Amino acid sequence: MELRYLGFDQHANIRTYRFDRMVKGEPAARVLISADLDLFRKHQVSLQEGPGLCARKLSAGPPLTAEGGHQLTNEDLLGFANQRAALELRRATIRRIGARRRQSTEGAARPGTD
Repeated sequence: MELRYLGFDQHANIRTYRFDRMVKGEPAARVLISADLDLFRKHQVSLQEGPGLCARKLSAGPPLTAEGGHQLTNEDLLGFANQRAALELRRATIRRIGARRRQSTEGAARPGTD
C-alpha cells in the first residue's frame, strides 16, 4: 500500500487531511481523516505533524474505507506525545552519560591532577 498526501481543508477548528491510498492492481481510493485542532494544542503537537500522524494511522491498522468519518483521536495524539516525550528522555539520558564519560576520560588524561 502507498499513501499520497493531497493536502487539507479546514472549517472552523476541524482540519480534514486528504490522502489517496493506492494498492497495486486497484484504483486509488480517497481517504479523509479529520482532526480537532484543540487536541494538537492540548498535547503540544505541532500542526506540521498532522499529515504524518494520519499516514501512520492509515498504515498501522486495518484498511480504512474510502468513505466515512475517520478521525485523529485524543488517544492518537496522546500516544504520539507520550512516545515523543519518551524519546526525548532517552536522548537526554544518552547525552548525560556521554558527558560523564568525556569528563572522566578528560580527568584521567591530565597528568598531575591527583
